Amino acid sequence: MEAIATPTLVGLEKEGYNVIPTANATFLTMNRKGIRQLAHETLGLPTSNYRFAATRAEFDAAIAAVGTPCVVKPIMSSSGHGQSVCKTPADADNSWRISQEGGRAGGGEVIVEGFVKFDYEITLLTVRHAGGTTFLNPVGHHQVDGDYRESWQAQPMSESALKQAQDIAKKITDALGGYGIFGVEMFVCGDQVLFSEVSPRPHDTGMVTMISQDLSEFALHARAVLGLPIPKVTFYGPSASKAIVVEGDTTMVEFENLDEVLSEPDVQIRLFGKPFIKGHRRMGVLLARDETVEKALAKVERAYAKLKIKVL
Repeated sequence: MEAIATPTLVGLEKEGYNVIPTANATFLTMNRKGIRQLAHETLGLPTSNYRFAATRAEFDAAIAAVGTPCVVKPIMSSSGHGQSVCKTPADADNSWRISQEGGRAGGGEVIVEGFVKFDYEITLLTVRHAGGTTFLNPVGHHQVDGDYRESWQAQPMSESALKQAQDIAKKITDALGGYGIFGVEMFVCGDQVLFSEVSPRPHDTGMVTMISQDLSEFALHARAVLGLPIPKVTFYGPSASKAIVVEGDTTMVEFENLDEVLSEPDVQIRLFGKPFIKGHRRMGVLLARDETVEKALAKVERAYAKLKIKVL
């Protein structure tokens, strides 16, 4: 799924096939180099300092230019695979090795990004549809090694920061084109907003919408690509999600104690039914809604603490 032959989609679209949202959007967003160049160099959106490197010599030069600490990511990967933090120049060997061995598409070119001092990260779920563009309430999230662990909606933001985020999301999604939902990731520090990445599909942090609103990100994506109207999205209230990440090397996992997990009101669980684990894998998500974001996060943590996972 995360290492598809995107140039083939471009060719198929030219033959008349319908690619969602567009072949070019898929091509650019599956490649961190393509989307960063579009965002910063073409559209002029604010981003972190960055360099690209295809060889070890270029990698060393990129680290010297960007400085440490910095984040190293394969240009073709996701969910933190192949990603690392290079804290000092002495860590360069290990970061290069991780990027070449851990990415979803194998070794190759990487992006070296300077550290950004931010207050919080958001995903602004942006829906392009027949009636225009709809922004959902901003989703705050917490990541571990580049992989989502918790998300919540709505992330409190100043009016100025929210307006900047919406402007950035509108510019990047208009440039990509097509219909569907886009997960636009951004860093926020005070009233300053920086573009980070964009996914042309439902976003992992957006799974919180399965309990926070009447139309989840998946329902909105389906409506948009089918050309159906989206006149209104009703937000139910502060909500949170927590990923169920399981470690091991197995084809057998059991989830137990679900009666206790679901004992509180406004708590839900989704188990993905993935057939195997090798290393670590997101196998489900817990969802909760409450009076405030803080209470929703506490509720989903309590549910997670009750969940018993058996790796067989």
